[in-house]
Amino acid sequence: MKPIRVDDLQKEWMQDPKYRREYEALEEEFSLTAALIEARSRAGLTQEQVASRMNTTQAVVARLEGGGSKPSTRTLEKYAKATGSRLKISFEPEPAGLSQ
Repeated sequence: MKPIRVDDLQKEWMQDPKYRREYEALEEEFSLTAALIEARSRAGLTQEQVASRMNTTQAVVARLEGGGSKPSTRTLEKYAKATGSRLKISFEPEPAGLSQ
């Protein structure tokens, strides 16, 4: 039996409009968690080190990076400072057909 690649499954699943809608709805969440992890990685820090700099626990940092919550701007500012980063929030136009 030939192994199935995740990329191949993703391409197949994206053909389904319902799957595509749900996947795209999570895009913001995925991009935020990826940005958090990238900032920490770039700083060469562990979650525990970031937590110490934020005056919180490693579990809180893990939840932030896991995408299970919607952090406040204040929390994101603390995370940015802890990782030696600058928080930048922007508004971008919706792709055609998605704006309300």
